[in-house]
Amino acid sequence: MPITLLRHRRRQLLLWLLCCQLPAALAAEDARAVPVTVATVQARDIQRVLDLTGTVTAKRSARLSAATSGLVATLQVDTGSRVQAGQLLLELDPELAQLQLDSALAQVEQADTGLGDARRRLAEARTLVPQRSIAESVVRDIEAEVAGAEAALHQAQAEAGYRRGILQRHQLRAPFAGVVSAKLTELGEWVDPGQPVLELVALDDVRLDFPVSEDYLADIRPDTPLTFSLSADPGREFRGSVDTVVPITDPGARTFLLRVLAHNPDQRLLPGMSVQARLHLATGRSGLVVPRDAILRFPDGRVVVWTVEDTGVARENLVTPGLGFDSQVEIREGLQAGATVVVEGNEALQNGQRVTSSRTPAGN
Repeated sequence: MPITLLRHRRRQLLLWLLCCQLPAALAAEDARAVPVTVATVQARDIQRVLDLTGTVTAKRSARLSAATSGLVATLQVDTGSRVQAGQLLLELDPELAQLQLDSALAQVEQADTGLGDARRRLAEARTLVPQRSIAESVVRDIEAEVAGAEAALHQAQAEAGYRRGILQRHQLRAPFAGVVSAKLTELGEWVDPGQPVLELVALDDVRLDFPVSEDYLADIRPDTPLTFSLSADPGREFRGSVDTVVPITDPGARTFLLRVLAHNPDQRLLPGMSVQARLHLATGRSGLVVPRDAILRFPDGRVVVWTVEDTGVARENLVTPGLGFDSQVEIREGLQAGATVVVEGNEALQNGQRVTSSRTPAGN
C-alpha cells in the first residue's frame, strides 16, 4: 500500500476518534459547570433610604379639670374607659349651687313683679296728664322708677345666668371622643378649678413623631412617601407620607422633628407605641444598580461582583458600590449596563470557571 494512502487513512481514523470523544468531553465539562442564578445590571433613579425610629402620639390629648370647686359626688369613668364627645365624666356636689340659682331666680321674679307694677302706675299717670290731675314731675319720677326697675330686672337675670353657669360647671363632660388614660381623683375628694382630675386621649387621629438628623433637613419635603411598621406588629407594613417638618433642631441631639399623620380607623396605632419607618429620598441622579446579593465584601476592603460572559464563563469584577435601597445597590464603577451578574452561587466561584445560569424569579 502506498505510504500516502496509509497516512490519509490514519488521518481519517484520528478524526473519527476525536469526533467520538468530543461529546463525552463536552458532557464532562458541562457536568463540572457550577449552577448559578443571575440578574441583569439595570439603570434607574438612585434613592437614599433613611431608617427612622419614632413614637406614636395622639393628635389630641387633654388633662381635664373642673371649672369650679366642689366635692366629687359622681365619677362615671375609670382608667381605660372609652367615651364619646359630650359624655358626662364627673359631677361635683350641686346642692349649694342649686340653692344659689333658686335664690337668683327668685330675685328675677321679684324684679319682674316690681317692673310690672311701675309700668302700670306710669300708664295710669300718663292718662291723668291731659286732665291736669297730676303734675309732670310726678310722671317723670315714675318714668325714672320704671327705668330703675328695668335695670334691676336685667341685673337679676344676669345673676341668675351666672348661677346657672356655675351649676352647669359642676358637670365635667368629654370635649372629644377618646380613652381615659388616667384617673386623678376619687369620690369624696375636693377639687379646685384647674386641678387635673382626668386625662383623655383621642385614638382616631394619631401622628408619628420621628427625630431626624439635621443632615437630612434639606432633602425631606411634605408629602414625601414612606413605609412604617409597629414594633408590636413588625410583619404588617403601613404606608404614609410626611405631613410636617419642624425646622427647629434640638441643640443637644442635632435633630429636628419629622411628623407623619396616620389614619387609625381600627385603632391599631396607640399613643406611646414604638414605630419604625423607612423614608425614600430622591438624590436627583440615576445610575447602575444590581441586587444586593450580587455584592461580595472581603475583609481586605475589596468589593466584588461576579459576571457571566456569553460563553458561560464567570469573571470577577472589582466594583465601587454606592447607595443601597429597595434590595438594590448602586454600582458607581466596575460594571456596564446590561451585564449579567451572579446573585446566587457566587460565594465559591473561581475566575474563568464555567457556569450554568438561570434567571431570578423577578427577572432581575
